[in-house]
Amino acid sequence: MELFLREAPEVAHAFDNLVEAIRKGDWTDAKTKQLLNIAIQTAQRNPRGVFFHAGMARDAGARREEVVGAVVMNLHLSGLGPVLDCLPAAVQGYERESGGI
Repeated sequence: MELFLREAPEVAHAFDNLVEAIRKGDWTDAKTKQLLNIAIQTAQRNPRGVFFHAGMARDAGARREEVVGAVVMNLHLSGLGPVLDCLPAAVQGYERESGGI
């Protein structure tokens, strides 16, 4: 993200504004938003995203089983590969210290 900010600051700031607008949306609670993000990041085979959203889900009140479930629910749609790629990141992200990015 630091390189993105240096190389394309206007686009990076616009992206941050978009993310903030989505985060502020009141269509669901914070925990559910994070669990949805974990499921989407798993479907996209993005362990890094799963890692960060797992910690945010925990901080929003998600139980470890809910975080794991958000990854595993992709099995029948995305296949075994994305689940195996992202499950370790989900557990590690959930177990990391709060606020420790």
